[in-house]
Amino acid sequence: MHVGIQLPEVERVVPWDEYRRMAETAEEVGFASIWLGDHFLYRHKDTDLGPWECWSMLAALASVTDRVLLGPLVSPTGFRNPAVLAKMAATVDEISGGRLVLGLGSGWNEREFDAYGVPYDRRVSRFEEEFRIITDLIRTGRSTFDGEFFSQDDNVLIPPARHDLPIMIGSTGPRMLAITAGEMDWWNEWFANFGNQPDKLSRLVDQLDASLAEAGREPSDVVRSAALYVHLGGDERTIPKRITPIGGDSSQITERLMEFADLIDHVQLVVDPITIESIEQLAPVVEAIHTA
Repeated sequence: MHVGIQLPEVERVVPWDEYRRMAETAEEVGFASIWLGDHFLYRHKDTDLGPWECWSMLAALASVTDRVLLGPLVSPTGFRNPAVLAKMAATVDEISGGRLVLGLGSGWNEREFDAYGVPYDRRVSRFEEEFRIITDLIRTGRSTFDGEFFSQDDNVLIPPARHDLPIMIGSTGPRMLAITAGEMDWWNEWFANFGNQPDKLSRLVDQLDASLAEAGREPSDVVRSAALYVHLGGDERTIPKRITPIGGDSSQITERLMEFADLIDHVQLVVDPITIESIEQLAPVVEAIHTA
């Protein structure tokens, strides 16, 4: 099992220099991947919160790292024209030297859809067309499509994307899995949807396997990943409701993470608090799991 980490989103305003140092530290201590949430705006307790733009930050991180995989966790396809998103992904992948994992989803946060004038209705129907355009452009370099929401008239992706650029789907919805099972290379689930508990994640993995089988694929065809919440101390009021946090000393955290090793191939740690010191503190955990 490989271990990645998600960098800050709206926990606080983080300047670029701190993001850069976090990424460099994560690479130095052995993390396998670095992830960013792709959101525009949240509302929490009547307060608006927003992160830096995800893809701009991914491009910057790609230029200051050498080894780690990089990706959005995940990009709602409705935020950007799908052909433009494919071009952005190809560009960041090029900057990184082929280290991008293109995480895609339909989105869920109505607040940001409304604020930015993005249609919130029929998100899965829109995603289906967006996904078709994105995969056509990445896999074949061309897209001709005439749908209800989008159309492409002999569009060509130049320079071309890496045709085997991995596409990750962040969903367990039956319809979303049916749309994507034939094309996905990675799959991801967020800790809130299984409470940070292996037994609940197992049921979602079974749903994935069933969808892959219907698409004529094997479970081993897809890299399974899951975001896990790790609480390293401090204010316990920050622990999300109905979540069993992972915490304790290095050996205890390692033991908890290894409970997921038979289910998934890659974990993305969502660390509270997320600081350079937290990343350094997790170095023994990363080493223990990667050498297990």
